[in-house]
Amino acid sequence: MLLDFTYEGRPAELPALTLAFVGDAVYELYVRQNILSLSVKAHNLHYLGVSRVNNNTQAMLLMRIEPELTEIEQSVVRRGRNAKGIVPKNAAVQTYRKSTALEALIGYLYLNGENDRLLWILGQIEDVVAQGGH
Repeated sequence: MLLDFTYEGRPAELPALTLAFVGDAVYELYVRQNILSLSVKAHNLHYLGVSRVNNNTQAMLLMRIEPELTEIEQSVVRRGRNAKGIVPKNAAVQTYRKSTALEALIGYLYLNGENDRLLWILGQIEDVVAQGGH
């Protein structure tokens, strides 16, 4: 996977915003690794990254995968969506909450060692971007 790491605790017991904190980093690293095949120029990489790492794309990705989620994954998503983090002024509340929910799910899957499931979700980013998710 992205980095070899074994979490000794129980990811399901972590606060949703903690899962989202980890999920944000995993998502960002996945995107950065994958866009290197598209360009090596820093300016282009920034543009390519921003189109993949933003509230709108992440919210659209969540909506795309939601019908395929297991009960446990749906529970993590609900917790992430209901987490009371600070919403940035430039973000719509519902979109930001969906984005946080996706990040919580990614953090949960990563910490739980569910790499195949995680890669299936992350593997759909390009389709969402192609559909205008930015």
